[in-house]
Parts: sequence; C-alpha cells; structure tokens
Amino acid sequence: MALISVNGIRINYEDHGSGEPVVMIMGTGGGGRAWRLHQVPALTAAGYRVITFDNRGIPPTDACPGGFTIDDMVADTAGLIEALGLGPARVVGTSLGGYIAQELALARPELVRQAVLMATRGRVDAMGRALATAEAELYDSGPALPPRYAAVVRAQQNLSPRTLEHDEQARDWLDLFEMVVQDGPGTRVQMDIAPPADRLRAYRRITVPCHVIAFTDDLITPAKLGREVADAIPDATYDEIAACGHYGYLEDPAAVNKAIVEFFRGPARG
Repeated sequence: MALISVNGIRINYEDHGSGEPVVMIMGTGGGGRAWRLHQVPALTAAGYRVITFDNRGIPPTDACPGGFTIDDMVADTAGLIEALGLGPARVVGTSLGGYIAQELALARPELVRQAVLMATRGRVDAMGRALATAEAELYDSGPALPPRYAAVVRAQQNLSPRTLEHDEQARDWLDLFEMVVQDGPGTRVQMDIAPPADRLRAYRRITVPCHVIAFTDDLITPAKLGREVADAIPDATYDEIAACGHYGYLEDPAAVNKAIVEFFRGPARG
C-alpha cells in the first residue's frame, strides 16, 4: 500500500508484478483490493505489471465527502498513470470503473493503450435510474439496514441466480457481503455518478482499442447496455459471459481473465 498525491488528493494504490502496465479501476463503493483475489494473480502470471487503487471516496484514498464528478475521477486515473510513468497503459474497469475507463479513453487517448470495459453502460435505462435513485434515498434516510438483510439484497442484485441456487456458495457469499460493508460519505457521492442521458454518440470518437465484457444475468447494468457501448466505439470487440451477474469478475474469474488476456495479446495501438 502506498499513498501518492494526484489531482489535489491522496490516492492509495498497490503495484504488483513487472512488465507492461495494467491499471485496474473498481466500481461504486469498491476498493482496489477486490482485484487481488483473481485478476491480479492472473495478469501478473501473464507477464503484466498491475496497478490497483482506491478511487476517490474510498479510504484510505481521500473521501472527498464535499462532492466530486466523473471528470474528477477520470483526472485521478490520468494523474496516477502520469505520476507513475505508466502511459500508455492498458486499463480495465468494471461498472463505474468501466465508465471512468471509457471517458479516459475519450479524453486522454495518449494515456491508454487498450481498454477493457466490464459491466458498463453509455446511458442509464429507466430501471437503472430508478434503482440508483432509490438507493440514494435509502442512504439519505438515515437508518442503516441490518447487515444480514443488506447482504441478502446485495447478493440478489449482483450475483447470478445460478450462483445462488447452490446453498454452500450462497452461504459463502452472504457471509462475505455481511463482513464487507460498502458505505461512507465517499460511496454516497459515487452513487450519483452515472452517464448523463446518453453518451453513446460521444463514444463514436474513441480511437483506443476497446473490449467490452458483459454478463448475461447482470441486473445492475444489463448486457444490452454493454452491447450498446461496444456498438458505439469504432472497432470495439464484445464478450458476453453466461451465468454471471454484476460481479462476474468474481463469479467466473477464469472466463473474465481469459477474455482480458486474449484481448491484450491481440493488436494494440502504439
């Protein structure tokens, strides 16, 4: 763990392995340590240097409870790449991290060699907006949900029914979610960050090679929204991984890691 001053804040990051750099960007409420379980070992074994970090809002990175925007988070990622001398780097993002990665590819293409966009979107559909609004209102209402109840809701929202139909797996996930709480003022700010109306038209200007990974059972960002991003970005490629929900990178890491490494080993810019 190390802290570095970037874009006016302190960012906590970890540096693993050696080789060409890969920067991993986590989603709403998540810390960079979530990549350690499956993606960091696979990518370092494949010969890459992997940098994970906590987005602003997620301690020990500065929480910035006064508020921030997608532009701030893109600038943070760009600043980290520049401060560590990584560019152009390969970038992997999931959910909010995918949104950050595609905006980075649009705004600072010279810093991005290739981008993998998981569980992402270029617009917010009606159910997605309703869910985000409801979760923000619940957070703002004050009382915290009982941990076990919150764990059950999180599992149902983020995992495939085919994962949860196995009792032993379901119990393990529930125990994990009960222990790992996604909360805090920075997470609350992240809840409000989403594509404004429709960014798909803008993504037609992306020149960075991109690969979109969607998950068939994703309730948070349905696969059709990822498909739209892949269709919008010129020459982007697309994978849809079955029997996975929003946390597909944890549910089927072998398939996710294979898709990432195969894309990285294909044609790249510069």
